[in-house]
Amino acid sequence: MSETKKTGEAVRRAVLGDAHVDRAQAMETEIDAAFQALITEGAWGRVWASDAISLRERSMITLALLAALGNVEEIPMHIRATARTGASKQDVIEAFQHVAIYAGVPRANQALKIAKATFSEMEAEAAAS
Repeated sequence: MSETKKTGEAVRRAVLGDAHVDRAQAMETEIDAAFQALITEGAWGRVWASDAISLRERSMITLALLAALGNVEEIPMHIRATARTGASKQDVIEAFQHVAIYAGVPRANQALKIAKATFSEMEAEAAAS
């Protein structure tokens, strides 16, 4: 395993949590193995591993980009990651405010609905444990 891939897996686990990464790895097949290697090395091993900006800032940027581009299926995963990146609810709200102004109100509105539901689930899970 390359150093970049090792770094990527460590950062991915730090941001998304062991349970998420373990589930993703358990579901990996020959169809998505190359893609998983690509995101582990490129996204997690290079972009997220860079110390140029904080994990909190990366979280906010990622959420804003996902919302702006309409890639909403990954928003809950990255909302959950805020518990490990240091991005607060207010940070998420601010990121989606930027989406509203620069990418459109409907995209921000959809992202906020997803954020509300995901934060509620997180709070319920925390209360249950």
